[in-house]
Amino acid sequence: MSKDDKETSIDAEVEIIDTEESTENQETQSLEIDKLKNEVAQWEDKFLRTHASFENSKRLLAKDKAAAVAYANESFASDILTVIDSLDSALSMIDKVDEKDTNEFLKKMKEGLTLVDEQLHKVLEKNHIKPVVCDKDYDPNVHQAIMQVDSDEHESGQIVQVMQKGYTIKDRVLRPAMVSTAK
Repeated sequence: MSKDDKETSIDAEVEIIDTEESTENQETQSLEIDKLKNEVAQWEDKFLRTHASFENSKRLLAKDKAAAVAYANESFASDILTVIDSLDSALSMIDKVDEKDTNEFLKKMKEGLTLVDEQLHKVLEKNHIKPVVCDKDYDPNVHQAIMQVDSDEHESGQIVQVMQKGYTIKDRVLRPAMVSTAK
């Protein structure tokens, strides 16, 4: 074999080796690409599942919130029904009164209405609704002055008379007390 033939043979072998290495590199790269594609598909699936779960949670939370708002006063309304029952019972007794027993009936009616009033105040207190205190000093945060009157017994700005009770619910004014104040 001549020197040129040997070199051609060596070049051919190098070319075969390069081709084999290139094929191996391509196979390795192809495996890595497939592995990465698989990993991307897994992450995409996880993302889609997480997003769907989030959307479901958001929808359920909105539904629960709507139900809570719709039925927020259910406990209060249930408590008021007892007071209404007592008041209905007292009113139904009016038709059964005989004219001879009017004085006795009025005494019993006063007792019954006093009990209904007590029940109602207990329900209000249970639901954190309290009457506004109307001591002597006027407080514009909880009182509403609807008129001023002359008074020898009160200093200027003091409450003379309560026209309508005011109420607070927790720390918020539900309705201010309507009062008259001294000039």
